Amino acid sequence: MRVIWLLALLVLSGCQHLPNPPPVAGEIRDLNSGQVLTAQELVVRLAGPSRLIVGEQHDNRDHHQLQLWLLQALGERRPQGSLLLEMLTPDQQLRVDDVRHASTLPADLPGALAWQSGWDWSLYGPIVRFALTQPYPLLAANLDNLDVRAVYANPPALKGALSNAASVKKELLAQISDSHCGLLPASQMPAMLAVQQQRDRRMAERLLAAATPSMLLAGAYHARKDVGVPIHVLDLGEAQMPTVLLLAEQGAEVTSAMADYVWYTPATPAQDYCAQMRKQFSQ
Repeated sequence: MRVIWLLALLVLSGCQHLPNPPPVAGEIRDLNSGQVLTAQELVVRLAGPSRLIVGEQHDNRDHHQLQLWLLQALGERRPQGSLLLEMLTPDQQLRVDDVRHASTLPADLPGALAWQSGWDWSLYGPIVRFALTQPYPLLAANLDNLDVRAVYANPPALKGALSNAASVKKELLAQISDSHCGLLPASQMPAMLAVQQQRDRRMAERLLAAATPSMLLAGAYHARKDVGVPIHVLDLGEAQMPTVLLLAEQGAEVTSAMADYVWYTPATPAQDYCAQMRKQFSQ
């Protein structure tokens, strides 16, 4: 009887740490083994690595709901060391720190943070609000706008064999062209590539400097193991890549070269961003 009681106690104590069901349904896959995982199994695996990058589609509401759920679920298994956001720049850090140390959050939180309008607050607000109430720091991971302009005007040399590989630059140039609907002049492409890679380098630097276990939330291309922040982490001298989870819509092709895990969410209606962009370029 005593053995049965002890086993029951162990089971119950383990159940205390299981998170609530995730807010979005979808297949989760270990890309190295091909194994399909439950959300709880994924959380157990992600609780171990010291550095985790979660790649998102910026305008997908499901992805942001899952990011918040993961942050909360991982926090139930072990203390979180830090959270880093692509959406925050260094010139916002003092504002973030002031808000985090205040007794209550301000009524106009995006105003207090000087939140950039390009990032939809209705999507990112719940994550930011939660993080600001936690004991760990919320950290800027991106370049300031002045830095971006300087890189664009005079691209610096990028050190590191992995990030300078021809295959990496080719993939990123294709992504930059596609994301701008093929409208960028060829003369602008080297500068745009430099900005992309300097952002990746900055995120890698900030991730390495942050308290662990750390989590970085960033766009999918920044997160990818084959072209993004992870190869910059290696180029900076770290021996091990961060663990990468990509959030992707059903039907997207995600391979083990890109990520360690993928969480497929329901496909959403395609937005015709190119029509708006063509209009902007024609003005």
